[in-house]
Amino acid sequence: MADQESAKKAMVRRYLDGFRKMDHAQILSCLTDDIEWTVFGFFRLKGKEAYDAAIEGEGFTGLPRLTEIRLIEEDDTVMGELAGEADREDGTIFRFISAETFVFRGELICERRAFLTPLNENDFK
Repeated sequence: MADQESAKKAMVRRYLDGFRKMDHAQILSCLTDDIEWTVFGFFRLKGKEAYDAAIEGEGFTGLPRLTEIRLIEEDDTVMGELAGEADREDGTIFRFISAETFVFRGELICERRAFLTPLNENDFK
């Protein structure tokens, strides 16, 4: 029998699905009001209003293409390995691989930490 997915993993998948569609309401519904978002080496912000303003990312256009490689859960934390591509306004493609940490308070994500590595080409296949 297959294991039933945990509520926290389901919430992370809902969050990622919202990002794939750029659905602000869906993304924000997964977060606490005092959410903290850090993309190491790029930015750190706090609060839903700041988070909402940063969803698209400056210089990007269209919908990101995100691939979930795996999610691993321990206690109040889900870690995800992701690969992705996003179109830049200048016509180039931003390719990356990332390790994402989603920390929960209750049923919602209260902190997201991303370790993002840009790729010159699609090294992940």
